[in-house]
Amino acid sequence: MTTIADKLQAVQGRIGAACRAAGRDPAGVRLLAVSKTFGPDAVRAALTAGQEAFGENYIQEAVGKIVALQGLPIEWHCIGPIQSNKTRLVAEHFDWVHSIDRLKIAQRLDAQRPDGRAPLQVCIQVNTDGGPTKAGIAPQEVAALAAEIRRLPRLRLRGLMTIPEPAPDFAAACALHARARALFDALNADGLGLDTLSMGMSGDLDAAIQAGSTMVRVGTAIFGQR
Repeated sequence: MTTIADKLQAVQGRIGAACRAAGRDPAGVRLLAVSKTFGPDAVRAALTAGQEAFGENYIQEAVGKIVALQGLPIEWHCIGPIQSNKTRLVAEHFDWVHSIDRLKIAQRLDAQRPDGRAPLQVCIQVNTDGGPTKAGIAPQEVAALAAEIRRLPRLRLRGLMTIPEPAPDFAAACALHARARALFDALNADGLGLDTLSMGMSGDLDAAIQAGSTMVRVGTAIFGQR
């Protein structure tokens, strides 16, 4: 039987191979294990195997796991959409948020971040390909939102997150991810000092790494089918 530890090793091997193909150091790409719909035992098994960063889409479900695993050295990332009535839960329990797509949500997270906790690490979600069903703001709106987020004392802007529509082949996927990389580079040229480009999942992580991703989000290949 293939264990979570075995699957993690296989995913890390794939990341390493993609980095070598792109001429990159594998240390420059972090793996975010997407644990949505899987319980605390699965997270604990992955943690035992060396995985420390976990991504969750469903806030209420995630908070139950965070509470159950409190005290363990886990870095929790919110990667799903955030409604206004859920911002307090996110501000109180998560370490990272990848899915900020409007100023109102950022302001609420900042206001509700508890005293004594480190700043919430955040990424702006960008709709790089204009997909009508995809969350995220248009690329031309990112600079203005980034400037506003940087004024919020309890948030630290780290970078961008994208979930483009599936591409028909590797070259097309690389081109899609290259749009996000170009925006990332342009923002840094303007002095934003971003260090995180969260893009690439199980189906397209090789192309995302080729384009410059620094964090890939993988769930099924680690935990199994949902």
